[in-house]
Amino acid sequence: MIAEQIFNGIVLGSMYALIALGYTLVFGVLDKLNFTHSEIFMSGGFILVTALGLGAPLWAALPIVFVVCGLMGLVVEFVSFRRFQTADAQVTAALSSLALGLIMIDVVQKTFGTEPIEVEIPHAIRTAGFELYGFRLAWIKLLTLVFTLLLMLALHLLMTRSAIGRNIRAVAESPVSATLLGVNVKRVNQQTFFIASALAGAAGLLLAMRTGVASSDIGLSFGLKALAIMAIGGMGDLRGAVIGGIMVGVIEALAVQFGLGKIGDTVVWIFMIVVLLVRPAGLFGRSLASDVRA
Repeated sequence: MIAEQIFNGIVLGSMYALIALGYTLVFGVLDKLNFTHSEIFMSGGFILVTALGLGAPLWAALPIVFVVCGLMGLVVEFVSFRRFQTADAQVTAALSSLALGLIMIDVVQKTFGTEPIEVEIPHAIRTAGFELYGFRLAWIKLLTLVFTLLLMLALHLLMTRSAIGRNIRAVAESPVSATLLGVNVKRVNQQTFFIASALAGAAGLLLAMRTGVASSDIGLSFGLKALAIMAIGGMGDLRGAVIGGIMVGVIEALAVQFGLGKIGDTVVWIFMIVVLLVRPAGLFGRSLASDVRA
């Protein structure tokens, strides 16, 4: 049914949005792309596997992944971005983060192997569901959507109602002016990387729970789509990342519904091109959303 596919698309799109939010946060503050971000997303599933293998309960896995991936983000900030703050260092920082991402992939594959690893979650949890208006809803998909929306709400409140969010927005607007106002730009950069990486790790955990496996190959495909989503929504705009992510997820699901599953990825890139041709700055360009740019 179309309604079921739309729901599946919203669930998938919400995970795309979490990854795109991380890209958007870093780009908004540093005006640089963090190519390690997709590998931190990939790592979320393997951290889940490790935590469960060590005996941690499933309910504790999310905070564990959140903290560990956030700390990984701090390492990325220190290694690939702290020394490359100037505008002419964009390529250097991007290449450094790309190299670090490749190292992370190699470490994961050397540790866990190149084949997908099964997540030790009871089969009944992944398959349990209920009927609603003629189509079946899986509890794991519904919980994935709820957790994702809660994380997005928490990020929104953090950005709009807290001192951390005000500082991030101030640095995104002008690091020099923020420094003059007493904002510790270095600390804001660290906080931004921690939050962005924690969100990516949470998305990786949710995907692993939903699919039942952790794979080292998902980082590239999801990361590229998240970059496309950031372009669709508007570079540096959090609202655009959320709306763009859900739109892309629904488009992919509808492509499957109408027999276009084999070219589902192509449809996403065509959608991005069309959006950028009509609105070069994305759906929510900076000129329209400078007050929420992060």
